[in-house]
Amino acid sequence: MTSIPELFPPRGLRITSGPLELRGIGEPEMLALLDVVRDGVHDPATMPFSFPWTDAPADELPLNYLQWWSRHVTDWTPAAWSIDLAAVWEGEVVGVQGVTTRDFLVTRGGETGSWVGRRFHGRGIGTAMRRAWVAFLFGHLGFEYVTSSAFVDNAASLRVSEKLGYRPNGSVWYARRGERAECRRLLLRREDFTGAPPIAVEGVEAARRFIGIVPR
Repeated sequence: MTSIPELFPPRGLRITSGPLELRGIGEPEMLALLDVVRDGVHDPATMPFSFPWTDAPADELPLNYLQWWSRHVTDWTPAAWSIDLAAVWEGEVVGVQGVTTRDFLVTRGGETGSWVGRRFHGRGIGTAMRRAWVAFLFGHLGFEYVTSSAFVDNAASLRVSEKLGYRPNGSVWYARRGERAECRRLLLRREDFTGAPPIAVEGVEAARRFIGIVPR
């Protein structure tokens, strides 16, 4: 019998670093993520995301999130793809860490993104997630740079980027809840990455073949 990771190898990825595990999102992980989303991802008075998905009515959020996750499988192409993994801290699902890229085999870069449930904030989990993920992208998938972005009032996200060695890369502006908001762009080159943690990885060779990094 064929398994889902055999059909879609990113589902079989597993990255561990101390108390942190990043792993493919299956049904158990999705149900746990929906519980985290229901409990809140951020202070409702703020909006840290350029796409305000958390502003949806509470009864619509679970289906919206499930549809978002499904699109990463249905929309995958060699020219444009995303990988999003569930972040598990000390055995508990706490959020998501991912990357999106276009023409990766030429550009060798992409945009990272993440979120952590509000009840897990302030424990250094977001920093650990990004450190492990960037170490994986640089060390195992051959990325040469990654980008990130955060609104200027999202001090926590900007601090994480600073710790890892990201450098300023300009600004863009969004209409956020009806008001103009500045979003800082950030760039991290492989040689500038600081504090790479030890990681253990499973499923990477199948993922590399699927992406096209090595001959099929």
